[in-house]
Amino acid sequence: MTKKSLFLLLFTFIGIVSLSAQIINPVNWEKSIKMTGESSGEVIFTATIENGWHMYGLELPADGPQPTTVRWEELEGVKLIGEITPSRPAHEEFDAVMNMQLGWWEKDITLTQKFELTEKAYKITGDIKYMVCSNETCQPPTKETFEFSAGTTVPSKSNDTPAEKNVVTTNTTDNGNLWQPVKFTDEENTDNEASIKGMSSWLIFVGGFAGGLLALLTPCVWPMIPLTVSFFLKKSGSRRKSIINAFLYGISIIIIYLILGLAVTILFGASALNALSTNALFNIIFFLMLVVFAISFFGAFEIKLPDSWANKMDRNAEKTTGLLSIFFMAFTLTLVSFSCTGPIIGTLLVEAANLGNYTGPAVGMFGFALALAIPFTLFAIFPSWLKEVPKSGGWMNTVKVTLGFIELALSLKFLSVADLAYGWHILDREVFISLWVVIFALLGIYLLGKIRFTHDEENEGIGVFRFFLAVISLSFAVYLVPGLWGAPLKSVSAFVPPLNTQDFNLYDKGMTHYEDFDEGMRAAQAQGKPVFIDFSGYGCVNCRKMEAAVINNEQVRKTLDEDFVTITLMVDDKRPLPEPIYVMENGKQVKLETYGDRWSYLQRHKFNANSQPYYAVLNGNGELLSGPYFYNEDVNRFINFLNKGKK
Repeated sequence: MTKKSLFLLLFTFIGIVSLSAQIINPVNWEKSIKMTGESSGEVIFTATIENGWHMYGLELPADGPQPTTVRWEELEGVKLIGEITPSRPAHEEFDAVMNMQLGWWEKDITLTQKFELTEKAYKITGDIKYMVCSNETCQPPTKETFEFSAGTTVPSKSNDTPAEKNVVTTNTTDNGNLWQPVKFTDEENTDNEASIKGMSSWLIFVGGFAGGLLALLTPCVWPMIPLTVSFFLKKSGSRRKSIINAFLYGISIIIIYLILGLAVTILFGASALNALSTNALFNIIFFLMLVVFAISFFGAFEIKLPDSWANKMDRNAEKTTGLLSIFFMAFTLTLVSFSCTGPIIGTLLVEAANLGNYTGPAVGMFGFALALAIPFTLFAIFPSWLKEVPKSGGWMNTVKVTLGFIELALSLKFLSVADLAYGWHILDREVFISLWVVIFALLGIYLLGKIRFTHDEENEGIGVFRFFLAVISLSFAVYLVPGLWGAPLKSVSAFVPPLNTQDFNLYDKGMTHYEDFDEGMRAAQAQGKPVFIDFSGYGCVNCRKMEAAVINNEQVRKTLDEDFVTITLMVDDKRPLPEPIYVMENGKQVKLETYGDRWSYLQRHKFNANSQPYYAVLNGNGELLSGPYFYNEDVNRFINFLNKGKK
């Protein structure tokens, strides 16, 4: 597959995901009765779950998602024996966003309920209430009805049709029917702005390039530049040939690191890499690895690959000629510089794996290799420039120690992933930030020359550049301090634990919103403001992610508070309605018993959608102004969606 085809396939997939506003049904139920004796039998429910989705188990915490529940409405002539039994236990995992242990099934599950007959004629009716989620969205709790009978039984109570069983969910105001289905335009259904994947790839490239520049300044790489340039000038014999060899050397570096990035992806697979990057055990191992590298950078010991590897590559470079010789030289650089580049490359590959596609590690390695290759190539073309660059010396150890502080700070990010996954609560947000304050304060003090490590040289003073680095580090430590009391710290929000792990928060002012659709619409009409409607759920993990990353953004919250009336509707709200509401849907009468049932029906009826999170902007008459907007943590895109509604 060509690179162009790969990107076309990627963007097509993103487009399909962003247009998934239709009613989706990822679970298919098969219901049957199996008689195991003359008067005994089993009710069997088999759920087939689409790939990428999971259905929650039978037992969950009270304030968690909707567990799978079987409700027996009529039991005529039968007696249930024991509890309903799944064919296998639910997979259990600690959910960091919900902050609780959750159990779910994937692919398929069979639920069995044993019973005994008390009469020859029997009737069994009821429903299965369940909830499913994917990595991108969640569905509201859904009901699947069932009915089994044999012989002559008493007529079903559900066939009674009292006068109050009318379609009463549509409320009419002076401005028209607010529950009327909205009309989507082609523009709204195809609004596919800048791709998050593309933006992430760009960020990975920039991160890789920055990592390559940092690696250049380490003692493992910087001294190699004059040695390599000298080799080219002596072996090439002419300036023209030395320039060609320099380009080939730079290209060889890029190819080696690209092969490394692609090899990692091919060996593990894109999805496995993504899973690995969020795996608790892997993050603990990576945390320990970075701590060991940091201690090494501080001068306690040296980590390097066996000398025999580098010597062998060096001998091959001397023996061979032409392109192969240059390639072996580039490989020698890769091996010799491992002790300095290893932690940078490792961190880069882990972050790139979060993209979940084949381009991430390769893009990151390309950026890293490009930053390494450019100086070697330029100095080989213009060797006179070497006279102007700083010579090897004690400043390189300062760079290495500084990198050790940075690696120590980054290692906490990986420990935080494991801490959230296992629910240890040993590295909650304020503890994490406290450690970062100490690390960056110590880095600033070190750069000012107040702390010295083993390999540091005696200096009577510090340079201007080092002084400003110290100011930046100390200022960053001061910037982090308000985070101890709940400040959002937007610039580092991707690294620190989520705000819901903060025990004490002075900054959470809350946001005014209505929890009833009709009440909120009346307020919008009175205030003359557009309506921001948010279909969410208490058990919707991705809804919590959107709230943390987007809704709680300072600019977003200010816009919503000042320019919109916000209506938040929880589709899994278990509070019972004052009295049941009956509606006709798809030719069937549906009973709405809870507020969650009502808001879920509103979303299906008005927006022809049943996934959360789901956002839209309406006018006071209930007509669509902007949206829909789905799970997407791009703050700028979300603000554009709101601004479109304001216009």
